[in-house]
Amino acid sequence: MSSELAAESEGPGSALSPESVLAQLDRILSSPEFQLPERGRSFLRYIVSESLAGRAQRIKAYTIAIEVFGREEGFSQEDPVVRIEASRLRRALERYYLIAGQSDPIRIDMPKGGYVPTFATQLQCAKHAPPEALPPGAPPDAAPNVAAEPERRSGAQKNATALIVFLGLLSAGYWLFHFPAPLRAPPDGTKTGPQAPVLAVAPFADLGEGPLSKLYALGLREELLTDLPRFKELRVLGRETSKALPAEAEAAPVLQKLGVGYMLTGAVRVADDRLRVTARLLEADKGEILWSQSYEQNLSSGGLFAIQADIAGKVASAVAQPYGVIAQADVARSLRQPPDDPDAYFCTLHFYIYRAQLSPEKHAAARDCLESAIKRFPDYATAFAMLSIIYLDEDRFLYNPRPGAPAALERSLAAARRAVELDPANVRAQQALMTTLNFNQRLAESLEVGEQALALNPNDTELMGEFGTRLALSGQWERGKALLSQALSRNPGGSAYYRGMLAIVNYIEGDDRQALIDIRQSNLQAFPLYHLIAAVVYAQNGLDAEARTEADAFVKMNPKFIPNVDAELIKRNIGRDDRAHMIAGMRKAGLTPPPDAGAPGH
Repeated sequence: MSSELAAESEGPGSALSPESVLAQLDRILSSPEFQLPERGRSFLRYIVSESLAGRAQRIKAYTIAIEVFGREEGFSQEDPVVRIEASRLRRALERYYLIAGQSDPIRIDMPKGGYVPTFATQLQCAKHAPPEALPPGAPPDAAPNVAAEPERRSGAQKNATALIVFLGLLSAGYWLFHFPAPLRAPPDGTKTGPQAPVLAVAPFADLGEGPLSKLYALGLREELLTDLPRFKELRVLGRETSKALPAEAEAAPVLQKLGVGYMLTGAVRVADDRLRVTARLLEADKGEILWSQSYEQNLSSGGLFAIQADIAGKVASAVAQPYGVIAQADVARSLRQPPDDPDAYFCTLHFYIYRAQLSPEKHAAARDCLESAIKRFPDYATAFAMLSIIYLDEDRFLYNPRPGAPAALERSLAAARRAVELDPANVRAQQALMTTLNFNQRLAESLEVGEQALALNPNDTELMGEFGTRLALSGQWERGKALLSQALSRNPGGSAYYRGMLAIVNYIEGDDRQALIDIRQSNLQAFPLYHLIAAVVYAQNGLDAEARTEADAFVKMNPKFIPNVDAELIKRNIGRDDRAHMIAGMRKAGLTPPPDAGAPGH
């Protein structure tokens, strides 16, 4: 720790000692309202500790890239990682001080134009004074004695300053959470994202007797406020707002003023070693209950944290996931009132409609909408992720392929990388990168990304199904089947595609009867590969006429697949033995792959 800072901390009434700055750093990092992944938190720890240690002059993009983000020495200065993470860190700090840190004694900032942090008391910020930087080199008397400042100010001055700060915070908070208001661009003119549904989590009612019920009610809300923001298509109000919400019957006017579209509420009862949780989702403007579910647990079956985490995960999946309750409500609303110029958020709904039906027409509509969205919102990570999958489907499904360069796989990979660059914690971005890497024949890297994405949000069933598919087709049939089954049990809304994938898994494992059940439940008539899977499964079950019908439909829809069947299966990273098994099934269904298809060496 620098001698200058140590000397400064000895001054009477000083609020800017190194110890107080480190205490403020811990306060920020431990707050749930400071929403950054670990790499962003490491960034903040690094710049603060280097400044307090007297090494502010070392805080440059090069040293940060190497010491924080693990770049190799000699890395290109064109690598944008430090600039991108710095921008995220600044936004996260602004959000923290707006929501949770309003009364904190010290403000930590990182001004634009550099990476050296500044430290100031909140009183200095309230006076609109420039932040008082403590980095080494500043003389001990550089900071004014802010502790004596209140005694020199009149009551009227203090009241005026407090009013200004309050009105400023109130205005900023209203803008942040006012969903129906028109979007406003940041100062540089670029729009960072579209309107998205806003969800408030109300305190869960304690209906039990004794402290245990209250403890579960508080813990469940905390788990939900951790799980729900992982779904990036949704905006969730923070803990401070959640704690301040009134009772359910009185909440509607408050929610409308905040621009909240939905409210999650419920009750907890503990009695006789049984925990019962009732959760409800309400549409804020009408007060209608869109969804309600009860969950029961035996308290002897697990610890406090495991039980509340399990229930919170189930609630979050049901409400916030793709094809979940909120998404379905918004789709219904958009179909009732289709906008002339769809907002970018509605383009994400088009994407999920396409994924549920997998038709060329829906594909074209989703592609056009998403391409329009990223022009208007060039920093919208979710739109880039979805567009990556749409571009990939030009290649793997031959949906609306565009001639010329760059090829569909190149566009898909570029869009996925852009999505991850914009928001590394966005699960849809990680899913897109995993999938396009897989089809770019980078299997190990693809599965590694899938593992990371599943760790980011283990409740996202769209990711769960896609990752399960990639694992199964690469030969990890057992784990892939488990993830697919879990995704289907928790998310029936988007099940058709993954039900078809489960049919393949059961066919490969020799469970022909279950494969038949799966493919009949899939029934994606507009999706060519559905007919191929159906043909193989029907033939394996002795349903020769149905197999022939499906085989003819497949050839008509995709005449190039069977003549190039080895290449098509290799593209999907299916192993040699499994390819041979599938090609044998195609022959049994009456299809005619090349004579050497599936042979060793292919």
